[in-house]
Amino acid sequence: MTRYILKRVIGLIPILFGVSLLTFTLINLVPGDPVQVYLRIAEMLPTPELVAKVRAEMGLDKPIHLRYFDWLTQVIQLDFGKSYISKKPVWDEIIYYFPATIQLTLMAMVLILFISLPVGIFSALYKDSIFDQISRVLSFLGASMPSYWLGILLIYLFSMQLNLLPTQGHGTVLHLILPALTLALGHSSTYTRLLRTSILENLNQYHVLYARARGLRERLVVSRHILKNSLIPIITAFGMSFGHMVAGSVIVESVFSWPGIGRYCVASIFSRDYPVIQAYVLIMAVVFILCNLLVDIVYHLLDPKMMEEL
Repeated sequence: MTRYILKRVIGLIPILFGVSLLTFTLINLVPGDPVQVYLRIAEMLPTPELVAKVRAEMGLDKPIHLRYFDWLTQVIQLDFGKSYISKKPVWDEIIYYFPATIQLTLMAMVLILFISLPVGIFSALYKDSIFDQISRVLSFLGASMPSYWLGILLIYLFSMQLNLLPTQGHGTVLHLILPALTLALGHSSTYTRLLRTSILENLNQYHVLYARARGLRERLVVSRHILKNSLIPIITAFGMSFGHMVAGSVIVESVFSWPGIGRYCVASIFSRDYPVIQAYVLIMAVVFILCNLLVDIVYHLLDPKMMEEL
């Protein structure tokens, strides 16, 4: 197992290098001069002399390949430059906003478990029942409904009509419920269907038939022989969803004014704060890569067949 982990970590090095190169290239292909943007935000008159001075200070007078290696050297040291807007280091700003996004994502994942596990299990065990048919319809609706529209509906119902929950802000558990529920419902639909399908496949396996033939109670057959094996693909997919929800919380944070890194990135895009955008794209890519690595490790730990191949 140690050898497998070491091999995967070494394999991440060229991937991270490629991601950094792609991120730097795409940001530099964006129309507009970063110097002009910087001076406009700073409310300074862009005279030719001032433009040349600022361009030299920002290192934009160098060839692009030298600028990339200078930027990569700084990124390795967690130095993403300074924001054009706040004039503060980008890394400090990300550290400030990132905990709110993690808090929202973790709460959404808890809600996903509480929703998808019982619904998926009962839908599979009582296949084609009224409960199963209703859950399938709701799953299709939840998976197809855009998160911004779902968030608006939840605000209208729980805030404007029932006056139970706040519509925006951050600070209490009540502020967390609506954005976390909005983020969780779409993923819950996917996991409900995935768990239902996995359980139905395991119901027809020979080891389940043998367990029933030995006279085991149905509850033990379901918990030990069906549910245990059915949760393996759910757990591995669950790890991948963490990175997707961290990066995909942009819309939800904007709808509910949640002070997370996604909302911070949206504001940076509108103000063309290039250092922040560049840092956000790279960090989200790293989050996805690390989640993928952890999922593979967990899958090898949970599946004995994979362990034998190592």
